[in-house]
Amino acid sequence: MHDVAPHREAAPFDALLLLSFGGPEGPDEVIPFLENVTRGRGVPPERLPEVGAHYALFGGVSPINEQNRALVTAIERVFAEKGPRLPVYWGNRNWRPYLTDTLRRMADDGVRRAAVLVTSAYASYSGCGQYHENLLAARAAVGEGAPELDKLRHYFNHPGFVEPLVDHVVSALEQLPAQARMGARLVMTTHSIPMSSAETAGPEGNAYLRQHAETARLVARGVGRALGRPHVPWDLVFQSRSGPPHVPWLEPDVNDHLEALHRDGVPGAVLVPIGFLSDHMEVVYDLDVEAAATAERLGLPLARAATTGSDPRFAAAVRDLVVERAATLRGEAPQRCALGTLGPSHDVCPRGCCPDPRGKGPGLRGAALHGNPLG
Repeated sequence: MHDVAPHREAAPFDALLLLSFGGPEGPDEVIPFLENVTRGRGVPPERLPEVGAHYALFGGVSPINEQNRALVTAIERVFAEKGPRLPVYWGNRNWRPYLTDTLRRMADDGVRRAAVLVTSAYASYSGCGQYHENLLAARAAVGEGAPELDKLRHYFNHPGFVEPLVDHVVSALEQLPAQARMGARLVMTTHSIPMSSAETAGPEGNAYLRQHAETARLVARGVGRALGRPHVPWDLVFQSRSGPPHVPWLEPDVNDHLEALHRDGVPGAVLVPIGFLSDHMEVVYDLDVEAAATAERLGLPLARAATTGSDPRFAAAVRDLVVERAATLRGEAPQRCALGTLGPSHDVCPRGCCPDPRGKGPGLRGAALHGNPLG
């Protein structure tokens, strides 16, 4: 049983829930995990072993769960040092610890209201809307006594997310041959999504692309300042497409883009996975295996920057987001930290924001998580 009395800076919250995608942690878990991910999506069963082969290259283990454990530890350390003193829970969408099991444990521990940090920094159905639906479904499954939940805002332009990326890019540039560093291109990568999802992301649409472009610009600007350069060239590209060929998805693909850079005589490139908080299979396979093989075939010097992960600055940012949201709920006007021109994101997603491109799901958001599990 945790001490769940609300703490002054965090009230009305008495816990933080870290909500993530999940991943297998052994060869026997790969196919069951992929079955969870693809359930209801019309993916033929024979496709799963093909994708599972990617995991086999890494012993059947995705790095995401271990990185989430590290992030929980980092957040707990910040809470212990700076307050507020809150227990930190962790649940996943697709693998153990499952969200519903975690929410049931929170209820058993007496948690009444929790802030929720999702390990996706940007607006989209898969990165925001679907997590709202997961939270609603988990609360409904737990039933009476399930904690009220408040998903924290998007943090794509928070300095605690951006500044570690800047440092990682500077370090990655040093891995390139000396003659390639000055003219190297920063290739900012994120998960490709259907064009229909990109167009409807956020309250006014197209937030997925706008937010990624802003993060890319902020990272490139920070790298330029760190290196004393007025301009660092960058491009936003996409990876990990998984839809049928007839459905338009965001392009260009990272491998196609590396081909284009080579044709244009660019001397080197740094892959910067801005679309991912931490490494998981789509980072370590799509970039460290596939994209690296493309660059090697081309003779293009290539380095990959690390993700933000459990950097202490991001853990501190999580603390700031919790305190900020708690103050807002108490009717106060906290300082809301954000870099760049887009400003801090909204706290509560309006109804219809980031709809399910398949036309499914309840379409409920934000405040619908409180009280009645079905809104």
